[in-house]
Amino acid sequence: MRTATLGPAERATALDQLARQELDVLVVGAGVVGAGVALDAATRGLATGLVEGRDWAAGTSSRSSKLIHGGLRYLEMLDFALVREALKERGLLLERLAPHLVKPVPFLYPLQHRGWERLYAGSGVALYDAMSVSSGHGRGLPLHRHLSRGRALRVAPCLRKDALVGALQYYDAQMDDARFVTTLVRTAASYGAAVANRARVVGFLREGERVVGARVADVEQGTEFEVRARQVVNATGVWTDDTQSMIGERGQFHVRASKGIHLVVPKDRIHSTSGLILRTEKSVLFVIPWGRHWIIGTTDTDWDLDKAHPAASSADIDYLLEHVNTVLATPLTRDDVEGVYAGLRPLLAGESDATSKLSREHTVAHPVPGLVVVAGGKYTTYRVMAKDAVDEAVHALDQRVAGCVTEDVPLAGAEGYRARWNARTGIARRTGLHVARVEHLLNRYGALAEEVVELIAADPRLGEPLPAAEDYLRAEVVYAASHEGARHLDDVLTRRTRISIETFDRGTRSAREAAELMAPVLGWDSGQVDREVEHYEKRVQAERESQRQPDDLTADAARLGAPEIQPL
Repeated sequence: MRTATLGPAERATALDQLARQELDVLVVGAGVVGAGVALDAATRGLATGLVEGRDWAAGTSSRSSKLIHGGLRYLEMLDFALVREALKERGLLLERLAPHLVKPVPFLYPLQHRGWERLYAGSGVALYDAMSVSSGHGRGLPLHRHLSRGRALRVAPCLRKDALVGALQYYDAQMDDARFVTTLVRTAASYGAAVANRARVVGFLREGERVVGARVADVEQGTEFEVRARQVVNATGVWTDDTQSMIGERGQFHVRASKGIHLVVPKDRIHSTSGLILRTEKSVLFVIPWGRHWIIGTTDTDWDLDKAHPAASSADIDYLLEHVNTVLATPLTRDDVEGVYAGLRPLLAGESDATSKLSREHTVAHPVPGLVVVAGGKYTTYRVMAKDAVDEAVHALDQRVAGCVTEDVPLAGAEGYRARWNARTGIARRTGLHVARVEHLLNRYGALAEEVVELIAADPRLGEPLPAAEDYLRAEVVYAASHEGARHLDDVLTRRTRISIETFDRGTRSAREAAELMAPVLGWDSGQVDREVEHYEKRVQAERESQRQPDDLTADAARLGAPEIQPL
């Protein structure tokens, strides 16, 4: 397996390969499902390409609740098959596929009624644990436990005493969703997939009824080229209907967008050693541990405005603050909010008008020869979605193709991660980094952290923290551009790192230094550095303005006030 490096030279090579070679499978869209499809196809020995119009995970897959979970609330809907499938995938990711990226996380569920609620909720959580263990991959997480009010308040002193009569504590898992997708893409590339971001599909190639490839625009260079492929997989999430319209055929199903927003607040604003899960009148609300922060979310509302930059309104923010404050002894205010982000769930449209009731199942279809469409589903079950999509594509290939092997393919950085974790004190001594920094790198890159360390060894200044964002080293910015496909400042501050939501200034004080670190890798002159910084500052300004607006329409208009980044 070759090194999974995605720098400028590798992108140029991939674009050349896409233009010259007929592929077995071309995947459109590099969210978690598209990246998973590319890995699945490549590990079956198929000539595979992956193109993405913006950045890896630039849409839904970087704006989730960042949980890998079975979907406890789907048990209440009696959707046992979906929960069982998701719990198996959760276990695989924790134990085998991505132990460096996916970590256990505890949640406390406050009980508000004596007797019946503990029996009812406790039975559900017990079934959740039992299904996890029976999947064969659930023994790595602690089992749930029942807590009295006193014990619950010791775990979460932030809770109002009158907000609970007791509690249940159970475990799920979490990850950095954008980093996970970037790692998936790198893993697919390491198995031979030709991958390129900022490469937008602008049309499909047809021979009669059959789709035989796509016309792709290199957004960075302003050129277009054709990619020939025996099968094309449309994995564009909430853009599925838009992509389908390019072939002039009505889709076999429709995807509806549901907006979910999240708030990020500093760790010291909520005093608890456990995450929280709370019921609302519509769904559930999570308070999720996130390093030195908490993530609070989410909402679930219909969205039919701009899909690229969904906006959080003032009403959305107030909704979350109002609901979380019903249980907090010290209420949160707007001044406590460091970051806000909004994402869109791709839900299969059904008969229900409420997006919270639409299906989280996924569907695979073959609307015309040569084109496979995969949509719906949950982040946690991306691998199953990818398998089903590739199975459908393979069915139409006139050759014998191996079955799916991704259940046994660790993601880049997984192999050797545990050994390096055990040796982290020695690595800290060898590199001169604090052991906490080494742990940070190992939990973001796994065994590939050695590549970041090599950058620091070559230039010790890269071992210093990034100004105004001290959780991240300067080397990580360089590495994002040289190894992870980051093409623009926004890619680094929003997805390769989480500076855009983890600092009160939303990354503006780190922007120029980060752009200057990226410049030598990407060949930027001072003018391009200035443009990158200016674009990022305008983006932050537009997002802040949108979050002051009263509703979706005005928030959307304000967010669209920031122009798209202009490449070289």
